Amino acid sequence: MGSQEVTTPVDWQGMNITVAGLGVSGVSAARALAGLGASVTVVDGGSSDAHRERAAALEEHGITVRLADAETLPEGTDLVVTSPGWKPGGPLFLAAAEAGVDVVGDVEIAWRLRGPDAAPWLAVTGTNGKTTTTQMLASILVAAGLRTAAVGNIGTPIIDIVQEGDTAYDVLAVELSSYQLHWAPSLRAHSAAVLNLAPDHLDWHGSMEAYAADKGRIYEGNRIACVYNAADKATEDLVRAADVEEGCRAVGFTLRTPGPSQLGVVEGILVDRAFVEHRHKQAQELAEVADVDPPAPHNIANALAAAALARAFGVPAAAVRDGLRAFRPDAHRIQHVADVDGVTYIDDSKATNTHAAEASLAAYGSIVWIAGGLAKGATFDELVARSAERLRGVVLFGADRALIREALARHAPEVPVVDLDRTDTGAMSAAVREAARLARAGDTVLMAPACASMDMFTNYNQRGDMFAEAVRELGAASA
Repeated sequence: MGSQEVTTPVDWQGMNITVAGLGVSGVSAARALAGLGASVTVVDGGSSDAHRERAAALEEHGITVRLADAETLPEGTDLVVTSPGWKPGGPLFLAAAEAGVDVVGDVEIAWRLRGPDAAPWLAVTGTNGKTTTTQMLASILVAAGLRTAAVGNIGTPIIDIVQEGDTAYDVLAVELSSYQLHWAPSLRAHSAAVLNLAPDHLDWHGSMEAYAADKGRIYEGNRIACVYNAADKATEDLVRAADVEEGCRAVGFTLRTPGPSQLGVVEGILVDRAFVEHRHKQAQELAEVADVDPPAPHNIANALAAAALARAFGVPAAAVRDGLRAFRPDAHRIQHVADVDGVTYIDDSKATNTHAAEASLAAYGSIVWIAGGLAKGATFDELVARSAERLRGVVLFGADRALIREALARHAPEVPVVDLDRTDTGAMSAAVREAARLARAGDTVLMAPACASMDMFTNYNQRGDMFAEAVRELGAASA
């Protein structure tokens, strides 16, 4: 479980650093860098009461904050530290490029702040499943008796974790978005996984090729294992393109019987043919499919990826089993809400794109599907064509529901569709009632919207909460 190469320490004293963004990661970076002696200016385009409150808190620590102006590069800037979501082509970054000033993200800063005995990083990215896989990995590491935390794109800002000191953790489970990876050129993980690749955030990256390239950065400099999805050739291609340390291995995961250097499934058992002494002849049993909650196919894939990273770090098989048994997924991820009149109601509000929705739909047999919202430029023909045979009925709501309705007309014309043209607070209850009307005993009513939520809801969490509330109301009415 050894040490990890550490970057050359940076002398931050007296550096003029501009932090772009007054969100959680921006505030964390500003405080950390100011504490190291840098002269920090935070810029943000907002000027709300919340912005002014955060600005006042930072100014108490000697940090300059400039609100309502996120486009002008402060004079004398030596380095720009950006929040993950800021687009690379923004005016501030164009000005930085013209001035010859580097732009990095909070993950890059965290990496540079690591000391000589810093905890290695086991890193996870992918279009879908990142958070669940990272949390599964952390649960497995804890079961192995290791001090760890699930960090990065989730939980506590990674800069805060790194600043706790080199001996606070044995290893970190790090979730990384494509945004974060774009701004983290020096990152070199112990081992890393790309779970899957599907079109997403293309408005930010500019193209699928650029999006994939940013995801692939997670493999650069890996020491032990590059974990890829054997069912998604694009992830294996990223491994082949990566510049890794000598001896680093490509390790696949599959829902089928694994070959050598893979983890997979044999007769309901998760097995390892990568981290065993004679992988061409032997397989190590890790856990049962029933140990994975929920045991949907895409979640079993998540578990295999987490297991692969843990095994790359030397974790014993028993800890994989115990960690998976102990893990409970966050809300709104294929979450069972209730059974009403023989119909199962599942909340997968986190399925905010077509790739996630397809994985969710594949987990059930006869489905009444609740879908719709903001499509973010997505198309739905492939999703509907692949899922049509599972659909008992469909209930649509949200701004871009017509796109899904048209795909259903082309690829599943026999499936009854209810088109809810309403955005009021009662829309979710109406959707659940209509789904209940279409469903039969043994069916699953699945809310996997395949769209973002912000047209009707604050976020996917509120959407999921309102779905669960509507299902409970339905159950109470039928009792």
